[in-house]
Amino acid sequence: MAIYIQLEEILKARNMTSKELCGKIGITEANLSILRSNKAKGVRFTTINKICYYLNCEVGDILKFDGILEELDEDE
Repeated sequence: MAIYIQLEEILKARNMTSKELCGKIGITEANLSILRSNKAKGVRFTTINKICYYLNCEVGDILKFDGILEELDEDE
């Protein structure tokens, strides 16, 4: 994945559990797990906004780019 979510590291640095973050931002633990495992195909800006607010971080702290251009499959 060309863009990945570095959420696990930020949670640890803030001493917050994923369950606590779910409660604050209003998403299910299953959906947060998809984000944490970098299996998400997309994420809403409102969700990113809430994550950054409650973790007191910048978007660039959680979203990283690995420098590789990822082409979409024709089926997507």
